[in-house]
Amino acid sequence: MTASPSGPSEERLALAYAACIAIARREAKNFYYAFRALPRARREAICAVYAFMRHADDISDDESRTREQRRADLAAWLAAWHAAAAGSPTKDPVFIALADARLRFNIPLDLLDQLVHGTSMDLDASGAESGRWDTYATFDDLRRYCYYVASVVGLVCIRIFGYSDPRAEKLAEETGLAFQLTNILRDVREDAERGRIYLPLEDLAHYGVRIEVLAALHDGKQMTAKQRALLESIARRAEAGYQSGRELLGLIEADARPALWVLITIYHNLLRRMQHRRYDVFSERVRVPIASRIGILLCGLAQMAGNRLLGRK
Repeated sequence: MTASPSGPSEERLALAYAACIAIARREAKNFYYAFRALPRARREAICAVYAFMRHADDISDDESRTREQRRADLAAWLAAWHAAAAGSPTKDPVFIALADARLRFNIPLDLLDQLVHGTSMDLDASGAESGRWDTYATFDDLRRYCYYVASVVGLVCIRIFGYSDPRAEKLAEETGLAFQLTNILRDVREDAERGRIYLPLEDLAHYGVRIEVLAALHDGKQMTAKQRALLESIARRAEAGYQSGRELLGLIEADARPALWVLITIYHNLLRRMQHRRYDVFSERVRVPIASRIGILLCGLAQMAGNRLLGRK
């Protein structure tokens, strides 16, 4: 690891990356299992991006402050990041690490700005509103939200993973959509308790499901066939995205494929567990057990070791 003459020292850079790795280890859960299957330089960069996203999310989700205050906090933090990215001195380890990773892997600054914009979308009444819930009118509206909070993550990640075929970009967007739709399904109950309904109003109307009834569910035994069909429709869209993810695997650098495989496998496993439960996401939070995640990670690490033995780049 080296530093530019005007940049941070090697020691300071190492400490900055270590701080980002610690954040990812503590907060990333499913993501961190995948990060472990990356070579060091790519792993450090991914952890820097994750720590950056995590801080933006924390600002946006701080319900002790008003939405207006959170918007102001986020704008000030983003301005500080822009200054750091331009070379201004900073003590923020996340900014130090991310500035290095951005240059090392040629990550466009605009993509990082879009990540922050995605975290702020929940602060805006940008979708349709119904009662006390923030909602999205159509699936196209929801897709736009998913683009900023998840597909952009995919576009940043493939810069770090390495690719040359431009088809990878669209596939990364679709894979990110699959991940976010899986999260939305898993978190229907928790999101409703926070005043957010991410299921599109047009889909709710199509299946004859009322928001207030869905938000009040606490036991899967109460679910109706229409409610299950609504959630299944979202799952079908996610399944299409996982197919894109499998296609994407062949377009990124070989030494990054095990990590993406781990991530896709864990998230797809989560979706399948919800399908197996007939979309009962109300009785308890659906999770991929730690033992299963470790097993998937070990398979990914074995793939990584195999790539190294074969000298794949």
